[in-house]
Amino acid sequence: MTSFDRRLTPLRPDLAAAHLRGQVDAPAFAEPRPMRVVAPAAWLRRSPAPDSPVDTEALFGEGFAAYEITDEGWAWGQLETDGYVGWVSAEALAPAAAAPTHKVATLRTFVYPGPSIKLTPTAALSIGSRVTVSREQGDFAALATGGFVYAAHLAPRDSAESDFVTVAERFLGAPYLWGGRTSLGLDCSGLVQVSMAAAGRPAPRDSDLQEAGLGAPAPNWEQSGLRRGDLVFWKGHVGIMQDAERLLHANGTHMLVISEPFAEARARILEKTGADVTSVRRP
Repeated sequence: MTSFDRRLTPLRPDLAAAHLRGQVDAPAFAEPRPMRVVAPAAWLRRSPAPDSPVDTEALFGEGFAAYEITDEGWAWGQLETDGYVGWVSAEALAPAAAAPTHKVATLRTFVYPGPSIKLTPTAALSIGSRVTVSREQGDFAALATGGFVYAAHLAPRDSAESDFVTVAERFLGAPYLWGGRTSLGLDCSGLVQVSMAAAGRPAPRDSDLQEAGLGAPAPNWEQSGLRRGDLVFWKGHVGIMQDAERLLHANGTHMLVISEPFAEARARILEKTGADVTSVRRP
């Protein structure tokens, strides 16, 4: 029997995505309903319950292929950005309309009810959020979904930062949050994914998938040394080298995104878990 990764395959014992017909046995198949996230962020959960474990966080404007929307207000489907599968509150979604034209390029930006910073914001959008700009009004961009964003905080959707490490460094001091992908809280692989996405480099969501799919092994790194942008992996953890000596990572020990000497982090993780670095990948 073919093995499927539950994180990336829209397959349940009772339902599967229509494109899997012929590959899997399922009592029913469903065509996707194109949706888009309209909440500032939304948790993607393993089951349709508010106390279900969180796998990741969907950002405003991300596409979501819904294969089921229940009467209880849950949608089961797959995120367009990284293919992650799970359950999202249906209230966080709306039918996909105009394609996003821009993305949030600052850590966070406010949505105002009008083109004035003196108005009370109605929402805050995180870096990587996708928006559709309908027009510009002074220093503001009017969004097709309603509200105004300071235009300088946006960038064309297809634009790219020159250095993903510089993006990651903006998150210094942000709290660690399992499954998080925003400056209000994010985890180790979320930091890598969001930072690389800002630089136009798509990355998988979880550290094991990143280790398997990003870049190439850094040759003889123990002897030749590490470089800025190298990704250092442990079992269940990843960090980003800022230079040959310092590691930037969101971690559960400090519950923050921190910068520290790589040698100190390596020794601490080895002492705490008994596990050493599994690989270094060079994007």
